[in-house]
Amino acid sequence: MEIKEITARETYPVRHPVLRAGRPIEDCAFDGDDLKTTIHLGVYSENGILAVASLMMNHNATILGLPHLIDQLQYQLRGMAVLEKMQGYGLGKKLLLHAEGLLRENQVAILWFNARIKAVPFYEKLGYQTIGDKFDIPSIGAHYKMYKEL
Repeated sequence: MEIKEITARETYPVRHPVLRAGRPIEDCAFDGDDLKTTIHLGVYSENGILAVASLMMNHNATILGLPHLIDQLQYQLRGMAVLEKMQGYGLGKKLLLHAEGLLRENQVAILWFNARIKAVPFYEKLGYQTIGDKFDIPSIGAHYKMYKEL
């Protein structure tokens, strides 16, 4: 297995079936995908891409109760996905730990994201915390905002 930086479009073969199944491929494009500060990562094996994650510089002023982080560099995790047949093998954990390391090297103070309800236990095992109330993202479902100080 190898983790490498990829383009936004290279995330689509995983984003689409895992996060946007049954929807047009165009729904795999996220605002901020093509910014110079955005990092896209992919986990590859000899059979191709298996997992992806995108890291976007995005200050979240709504992280209440954490005043020491308000002026710190923040990134948002988006499009974290592992192909269904490869889920449960630790690829998501390996990818996220790699992403955290990259962000720490760049003095990023916090990684935050909107987690689908079913993914919350996965992130909690890796030290992420929920903040705020459950909320709904139209056409996608219920989420919690989660974060981790790096």
